[in-house]
Amino acid sequence: MKDLQLEFFDIPSPCRGVCKSDNRGYCQGCFRTRDERFGWLNFSAAEKQRVIKLCQQREKRRNQPKKIENESATPAPVQPSLLDTPKNDLLDKDLSASDFDDFEL
Repeated sequence: MKDLQLEFFDIPSPCRGVCKSDNRGYCQGCFRTRDERFGWLNFSAAEKQRVIKLCQQREKRRNQPKKIENESATPAPVQPSLLDTPKNDLLDKDLSASDFDDFEL
């Protein structure tokens, strides 16, 4: 029944009046290709519906947030500060009575 209604009403052009092509060849306003724009008047109702669906998919894909690169997902290695205490103590902590034999007050 829905297909029969399409035959009674002409499907309007999705043109938004921008009429500039992006680097992929899609119109920046309606997201149609050049062939889809120039052949619109000769398309059947089913073809026009298909073009409109493709345009909606293209618009949705373009408006998605950009994916984060793998490089930015992994944290950069942190260089230790010269003011931080070393993790391994270099001091000898084993004290004995003979360690202070040469010490005089």
